[in-house]
Amino acid sequence: MYEFRLPDLGEGIHEGEILAWHVSPGDTIDEDAPLLDVETDKAAVTIPSPRGGKVVKVVGKPGDTIEVGQVIVVIDDGSGEAAEQTPVEESPPPAETPAATPAPAGPRDATAPAAVPPRRVAAAPSTRRLARELGVDLRRVPGTGPGGRVTPEDVRRFAEGGAPAAAPVEATGNVSPAFTGGGRVPFLEVGALPDFEKWGPVEKEPLRSIRRKVARKMTTSMVVVPHVAHMEDVDVTVLEEFRRKERERGGARLTLLAFVLKAVARTLRDFPMFNASLDPVREEIVYKKFWNLGIAVDSGRGLIVPVIRDVDRKSIREISSEIAVLAEKARTGRIGVEDLQGGTFTVTNVGPLGGTGMIPTINYPECAILGMSAARPRPVVRGGEIVVRTILPVTLAFDHRIADGADAARFVNELRRRLEEPISWLLDTP
Repeated sequence: MYEFRLPDLGEGIHEGEILAWHVSPGDTIDEDAPLLDVETDKAAVTIPSPRGGKVVKVVGKPGDTIEVGQVIVVIDDGSGEAAEQTPVEESPPPAETPAATPAPAGPRDATAPAAVPPRRVAAAPSTRRLARELGVDLRRVPGTGPGGRVTPEDVRRFAEGGAPAAAPVEATGNVSPAFTGGGRVPFLEVGALPDFEKWGPVEKEPLRSIRRKVARKMTTSMVVVPHVAHMEDVDVTVLEEFRRKERERGGARLTLLAFVLKAVARTLRDFPMFNASLDPVREEIVYKKFWNLGIAVDSGRGLIVPVIRDVDRKSIREISSEIAVLAEKARTGRIGVEDLQGGTFTVTNVGPLGGTGMIPTINYPECAILGMSAARPRPVVRGGEIVVRTILPVTLAFDHRIADGADAARFVNELRRRLEEPISWLLDTP
């Protein structure tokens, strides 16, 4: 028998939601045949079978959450080997008595821990593995993550005998304080919702996978980052005329988004503060010397941001092609984790859905995002006369800790110039 455990699905991913099984107990499968579809907080993936044989048991049903390292299927592969044993939880089931207050900071003797009342510890599998490697009893570690979750940093700090970081403070009643990065946000409290069922029928849906990841990232971004927005109208009449003629000639379908991405990459070279991240722990700004631009895509299961790498070195045609491929993979659930990593700046385009303007939320830990609304014919004044031009409203939202309003105005002005005069810079691009 062979017990197959949920493998590591990528950096920072500790669990996934079962979307569908491709096998049932009793089925005979080949090695590398699809076993099940799992959706993580980054993407949906199909997991292949590492062995061929007869499926003896599957664990979980669609909608269930499974953790990395958990047994998900048992296969009779004809080896005659005994099934691997599922590892025992480091912490016993919760007891009726509350956990004791953690011992004061100081050197810890991991080989002779003090008696600790049993409690279940909230921690990711990777954190539990680290605790085993360092000989740390997780029950003694004050958790500073959301809801008291123990983080890898908590384990390392405990093992080194350092003082614990500011741990979550219990709130009275049904109100709990909000935290970011282990530190309490002053005056910010999240109260329990009222019981809406007192006034009428409701329907409840668990916050899972991609939707949950979006909620966490957006909350982090809006709480941690001081957002400022700079708005501008861009005259893309010449650009739209060029795109129309290209289509009529039977050329490639060049999207407006592709031109914007190319112009953004060029402009970021001159304004590196918008291609950066602020490290709040080391108190330093990290300037990236590469230009990987994310595009926000409505996947149907939540907002995800595929990344187009090295936009500064690609042609408009190459960028247009990649946009189409990544968007299709996102909508059909075939996007890979590697397609979602390494972004330095994001562009979100709600133009196809309409709207006269938007203020986007920064894709943390990036420090800026460009929002595009619908490009429409609009009467404007040119040379003292009213003429109709195609106007694209854009908004640059940025982290005010890294850049100032004057920087944003100059960035948007240069971006506008490039989009309004495309020939001036497109001739010398790859």
